[in-house]
Amino acid sequence: MFPDLIQIGNFTIHTYGVLVAIGLIVGYSIALYFAKKENLDVKKVENLIFYTLIGAFIGARIAYVIEHLDEFNSFIDYIAVWKGGIDWFGGFLGGVITAIYFIKKYNLPLLKIGDIAGVSIIIGHAFGRLGCTAAGCCYGKPVPADSIFRDFAITFPHNPHTLAPPGMPLYPTQPLEAIGNFTIFILLFFIYKKKKFDGQILALYLILYGLERFLLEFIRGVTPPIPIINLTWNQIITIGMVIAGIIIYIRGMKLKVG
Repeated sequence: MFPDLIQIGNFTIHTYGVLVAIGLIVGYSIALYFAKKENLDVKKVENLIFYTLIGAFIGARIAYVIEHLDEFNSFIDYIAVWKGGIDWFGGFLGGVITAIYFIKKYNLPLLKIGDIAGVSIIIGHAFGRLGCTAAGCCYGKPVPADSIFRDFAITFPHNPHTLAPPGMPLYPTQPLEAIGNFTIFILLFFIYKKKKFDGQILALYLILYGLERFLLEFIRGVTPPIPIINLTWNQIITIGMVIAGIIIYIRGMKLKVG
């Protein structure tokens, strides 16, 4: 809705970039907070976060470019992430691959790091979705005129820096996901202090966010569904997240009881 936070002549600070930066800072702070609670080597965790973020950003941009090749006309367009345009699941996969490598390299406990990642990623992601709301990326499908959700639709203005179709009532997928992510963060934050086993927070993150995103995909207007199965690639990934979360949770409870 407000893609440009500050504009002085040709110099523009985009709201999306500012909110993503805030999300990174908050997520980083939360990660270090729980790393200290877990008595982990903070320096190693800081290095892990740094390299994981690099891997996540590369994965997120590559995935977005692949999905939206028609939006890019020059080399600068491909790297202009400050204008918006990153794919969360691409970032998730890029970050996971990078994190696993450095977790092994630094000999850090996998499940404890997973718990820290679960509670810190979701809060950073929440701020990121506020940025998406401002930039108009990750927009929803058009709301039918006779729909009961018409009053909750979001309409983006005509602005060259807004990616969503202008002047069209759309499902408010970005703010809905932001609200859902903030809610999941609050839940995980308080459960963390009384967690029953390592991996519990990671498992709950995978299950809760997986379910949230699976449902939101039905009203998102960005990724088309796969023919025959009528599900998007994102939904297939979220199904995998939920299954992985359930397996981790059941395994953790069995080990605790045993």
